[in-house]
Amino acid sequence: MPEEHVGTITHYFAKPEVGVVKLTADIKVGDVLHIRGHTTDVEQEIASMEVDHAAVETAAAGTEVAFKVKERVRKGDDVYKVTPD
Repeated sequence: MPEEHVGTITHYFAKPEVGVVKLTADIKVGDVLHIRGHTTDVEQEIASMEVDHAAVETAAAGTEVAFKVKERVRKGDDVYKVTPD
């Protein structure tokens, strides 16, 4: 499936297992993201996300958004939105 670059990981919080992404494109709850880095390769659907500790359904380019991740991600990892053919 094709992928569109949507941002870069800026922070990872281990205890709540949350990644923070600086967006370069819009995303929404339900999108499938693929996070890739030197040692990272995670694909998952966004169940919920927050901007400034407030739950949101969509996030626009230029914002930092936080969401729960199922595996460790690292600062600098690239984030791609998986798009249907």
